[in-house]
Amino acid sequence: MSKPKYSLEILQSITDVSAESWNSLVTPETIPFLEWEWLAALEESGSISPETGWHPLHFCILEGGRLTAAAPFYLKTGSDGEYVYDYFWAEAVQSLGRKWYPKLVGAPAVTPAEGYRFLHAPGADGEALSALILGSAERICRKNGVVSLNLLFADPAWSRALPRLGYTPWEHSHYVWENPGYANFEDYLALFSKNQRKNIRKEYRHHGEQDIAIRIINGEDAEEESFRRMFELFTITNDKFYPWDARWVNEDFFLRLEKTYRRGVAFVEASRNGSGEVLAMAFLVRKGDKIWGRYWGAYEEIRDLHFAVCYYAPMDWCIQQGIRIFDPGAGSPHKIRRGFRAVSNRSWHKFFDPLPERLFKDNIDGINQYEKEKRQALNAELPFKGHPKSGDLPGGL
Repeated sequence: MSKPKYSLEILQSITDVSAESWNSLVTPETIPFLEWEWLAALEESGSISPETGWHPLHFCILEGGRLTAAAPFYLKTGSDGEYVYDYFWAEAVQSLGRKWYPKLVGAPAVTPAEGYRFLHAPGADGEALSALILGSAERICRKNGVVSLNLLFADPAWSRALPRLGYTPWEHSHYVWENPGYANFEDYLALFSKNQRKNIRKEYRHHGEQDIAIRIINGEDAEEESFRRMFELFTITNDKFYPWDARWVNEDFFLRLEKTYRRGVAFVEASRNGSGEVLAMAFLVRKGDKIWGRYWGAYEEIRDLHFAVCYYAPMDWCIQQGIRIFDPGAGSPHKIRRGFRAVSNRSWHKFFDPLPERLFKDNIDGINQYEKEKRQALNAELPFKGHPKSGDLPGGL
């Protein structure tokens, strides 16, 4: 039996392939940030472009003219928007007179969401196709002076083959809330120590005492104005943190999602009772039994409203909807006090210059151990009744 005859195409825009062809490789387990509509909204809006430091180079494997595997890649000359903070590596390498950039990055662009993987057609040999894509990408990197190939927020199951292909893991941490099947929000609160249970009730109910209502709006039921307002609020929040803001997407990105991806988004809206004046919003992405918190903003500072809109209302909604996992996005350790656990994720790296490769491999074990100990220390502070106060928590989280 003859082997399949594959051909490689490298696309500089996701719109060079049809949504139907690309999404034929998407499964229920594929994170939404790898679906054609999300990628197209990023690129067509100009949020992701060479001008913003992200040059799309999507590797596509065709068999008989039919798309059978694909990998979203980006050629980068900086690290902004990756949420894997390699600036100290770059400084160390550059201090030795060598380059850290350009680099080839496979990642959910400007989105810290675990689950990056190569896509392949149902029934195809995914491991063989992944190795084929990686081999092609590595040859192109070597030929063109690209220093490294980097796979960020990699899907744990998919990345099991990477060590034998020469990739080195770097440990990171993010936060996750899990719903094993709570009956209601009070059922969830029963996990907490008495004092923290009281604190969370106060934080979640405070908006009611201020005559503020919070509701969830499914994307399919939202007005276009909600998408516009979300960008406005997102901008207000970023203005407060300039120059350390995370202003990676523009208004046109939200408006394109309004046209093409309503099915996958939802808003958490806080407004004045009576007048309906919108005070704050959060933007959620949903697929299957998981949601991701992406953006937030408020017109004015109102005590505890951020916690209610960004954490408790989505948790409450998850319980009502039977959603199992809530990933709140990048953020601070204060999530631990609200019941989010620190969990591990990995990026994987291969270098084509021996100096950064040696520097990375000589130091990464110590860095990974430090990250693990930091995660253990964070989880030891979870304010649950009878919490053991030590170690990583069971259940893969």
